[in-house]
Amino acid sequence: MTMKTLDQLDLFGKRVLIRADLNVPIRNGHVSSDARIQASLPTFKQALDAGAAVMVMSHLGRPTEGEPSEEFSLRSVAEKLTQLLGQPVELVTDWIDGVDVEPGRLVLLENVRFLKGEKDNDDTLAEKMAALCDVFCMDAFATAHRAQASTEGVIRHSKVACAGPLLAAEVSALDKALADPARPLVAIVGGAKVSGKLQVLEALIEKVDQLIVGGGIANTFLAAAGYRIGSSLHEPDLVDTAKALMKKADEKGASIPLPTDVLTAERFHQDAHASLRDVSKIHADEMILDIGPETAGRLAEIIKGAGTVIWNGPVGVFEFEAFHSGTQAIAHAVASCPGFTLAGGGDTIAAIEKYHVADKVDYISTAGGAFLEYVEGNELPALRVLNER
Repeated sequence: MTMKTLDQLDLFGKRVLIRADLNVPIRNGHVSSDARIQASLPTFKQALDAGAAVMVMSHLGRPTEGEPSEEFSLRSVAEKLTQLLGQPVELVTDWIDGVDVEPGRLVLLENVRFLKGEKDNDDTLAEKMAALCDVFCMDAFATAHRAQASTEGVIRHSKVACAGPLLAAEVSALDKALADPARPLVAIVGGAKVSGKLQVLEALIEKVDQLIVGGGIANTFLAAAGYRIGSSLHEPDLVDTAKALMKKADEKGASIPLPTDVLTAERFHQDAHASLRDVSKIHADEMILDIGPETAGRLAEIIKGAGTVIWNGPVGVFEFEAFHSGTQAIAHAVASCPGFTLAGGGDTIAAIEKYHVADKVDYISTAGGAFLEYVEGNELPALRVLNER
């Protein structure tokens, strides 16, 4: 990584504009989960302790651009920041033409998506953002894959642009897992559809020693291997694609270990009865909703023996109590792995929290789309211009 980082700069007396990811859930006017705010606090404190005048901008939700609304206001976030920082945090509503803030203080700028031109990366808007500060700090990796005014344009126009500690840590963790990983490299990719993660699967098969697939993705691979999978969720039009991926894995000396036993049900419901089946004996009216205990044990041993693990997606419908054991086994195996472990994606984080293994996973990414695009090998616009700067 060649980009400048916040800790390399003298911030004393400087106006610092930080693009953070404060897109948090708000219910009844209050922040219901402050995890993203807590994650950004060290960045804010670092700039404040260095004597900077700090401005923070973020998006929240998906408002109609150019139409401010209370529903998508960052007011609740400002109130939460006031509590967490121990100093008043003003929400500035009309900020694009100038902001008053003293060194050692922090203000929160209202939702960037209230501004017309944000999503289209309007150059004039980006220039105005850059004019607010002496130093721009990009610390929202979750938005780094979007070329927008507050994520890419402002970097190009700022006097000085740098990466914040959160973004730098994310890139460092991903590079450790992908660029020069300790072997064997094991990737776990779960989810409903091959089509949704086809590029990730294609990118990973070039890098991994073993690729564990789960959920509806695994069902498509089972169909490709010739198994009758009953009424299970899968993509018949991508069976040939799955066959090609298995062939490519074989040619590269890698493997895609498929389930040998599964848990099935006759209906998709939280109260559905689970039946344990060998994969060769699935009934026509049954659907696969989880891996079985033999498969879970075998995959757990593969994961525990890995030098590096990348995990994105559950291996079953873990929200249903009868079909959570497979994902639970995967979570505990990742937690027990002595190698470097990296996990990302909303469902993955939900599983990590459900099984209380967060403190045993080396790096947990909240970035979603940006995480997957980086794994795919795509160039993220914000990272590209940070490196150029």
